[in-house]
Amino acid sequence: MTAPAAVIFDLDGVLIDSETVWNEARRELVERSGGTWREDAQRAMMGMSSIEWSRYMSDELGVPMSRQAISEAVVESLESRYRAELPLIAGAREAVLRLAGRWPLGLASSANGSIIELVLRESGLADRFDATVSSEEVSRGKPAPDVYLEAARRLDRDPALCVAVEDSSNGLRAAAEAGMGVIAIPNRAFPPDPDALGSADVVLESIDGLDAAVVARLE
Repeated sequence: MTAPAAVIFDLDGVLIDSETVWNEARRELVERSGGTWREDAQRAMMGMSSIEWSRYMSDELGVPMSRQAISEAVVESLESRYRAELPLIAGAREAVLRLAGRWPLGLASSANGSIIELVLRESGLADRFDATVSSEEVSRGKPAPDVYLEAARRLDRDPALCVAVEDSSNGLRAAAEAGMGVIAIPNRAFPPDPDALGSADVVLESIDGLDAAVVARLE
């Protein structure tokens, strides 16, 4: 690719240490409602839109509620937890600030819109992102590229000139399918599959290593 024109972040697992929080909220709802939790459930739902994971919880985990009610219950639980303590990853805020002065920033997340707004507001980063997209706003969640393509569209940038920052298998696949340069920061709790990680152009151990020099290397 030529010089990067924008940087698009994932949210869960990149800026906030939230995959275990999603896991707890979903598992509690499944068990409280009489469904059956599966140990691979959280990994299966990573990257899904709210429509997709609420359907999964209904059809695959046996939650006897409407899909809308499932989504609302999980989101309410997450928002309560985040208001009590936002699990912002150490170094995430600083990484965003380092890049914001050089490139327009986007956010392409599988989280519900209200979760995105809450996290950015509580972290003080809301004014650093020029465009945010929730997968509930597009036709398909990750690993489909839709959320990344929409973020690039809202930034008015060619997807091929954008750099995505991701942590999970489905997120890495989505960014690569969108034709973007991909920086991987592998999720420690739910490590990405080797083939998904192999699609990344750069792999970092932590977000502390994400700076303008790393992004510029994707030229």
